[in-house]
Amino acid sequence: MRIAVVEDDDGVAGAIVSGLRRFGHEPTRYAVGADLLLHHAGFDFVLLDLGLPDQDGLEVLRQLRQVSSVPVIVLTARGDERSVVRGLRLGADDYLVKPARFVELVARIDSVSRRAARSEPAGAQHLVVSGDLAIDLDARTATVDGRDIELTAKEFDILAVLVRNAGLAVSRAALMDQVWGDAFVAVSRSLDVHMTGLRAKLGRRGLIATIRGFGYRWDGAVDDA
Repeated sequence: MRIAVVEDDDGVAGAIVSGLRRFGHEPTRYAVGADLLLHHAGFDFVLLDLGLPDQDGLEVLRQLRQVSSVPVIVLTARGDERSVVRGLRLGADDYLVKPARFVELVARIDSVSRRAARSEPAGAQHLVVSGDLAIDLDARTATVDGRDIELTAKEFDILAVLVRNAGLAVSRAALMDQVWGDAFVAVSRSLDVHMTGLRAKLGRRGLIATIRGFGYRWDGAVDDA
């Protein structure tokens, strides 16, 4: 894959670039976030540091998500919960704290890539209606009472899995496997953050039931249009 490595530390960037090349990838290193925003269309994947000299990496991520759904793993020394939550809510596909083992980084890249490469099966394109909520699984859009709601890629993926299994309990492991591509590599906290965001944006209590100790269930009536 063509991977953008956005990292201002020369030593760290050099090690990541060399490692990625050993695994057959084509990395390009940028030291500032502005370069990523200018050239993002040329990449299949992004590794993004947060401590950048021109602007905070979270702001770079926010701007990137306005124009692109390219998979992003945040790779940073910033391990506080607030930064992790903000990064995931802004659309990061995963979050890894330095110093990270390179084998783990590669595993996470592979996991995110598998999820991103998945496509809808033939015949699965349809509109799902639940009360005043309408979900277009083909166009990946959702409206509530006629209003468009802006969901991140992960929030929509979670919503799609739940509505396709309406009335059935879906385990946390199954959700992480279907949305992140690997239930063992995905971070459990990621699911919690995205579920909270999804529920807040839907603004309809009771649609997504929590099954304590297991997972979630879509409790809204569903009609396929």
